[in-house]
Amino acid sequence: MRKVKESDELRPLYKREDLGKGVRGKYFESYQQGTNLVLISPDVAKVFPTEEAVNKALRSLINIAQKSTGLKRSNGPAKKLHTG
Repeated sequence: MRKVKESDELRPLYKREDLGKGVRGKYFESYQQGTNLVLISPDVAKVFPTEEAVNKALRSLINIAQKSTGLKRSNGPAKKLHTG
């Protein structure tokens, strides 16, 4: 039988070649497509402690804004409103 090497211990020294070949930008495209992180203030986080709570509140605001202004939500780039 082979002796099992324990791999959950940290090494005292790591060499670059032990880490394998690095690929620059490997996850860049998938990161851009699926990530939209927003930092909220601590006082807001107390009121909306979960992702679901924040999304529900924002969707409610979008709905109210659409009803009051008649504007529709789009997935394209934001359009500038002309105030004249």
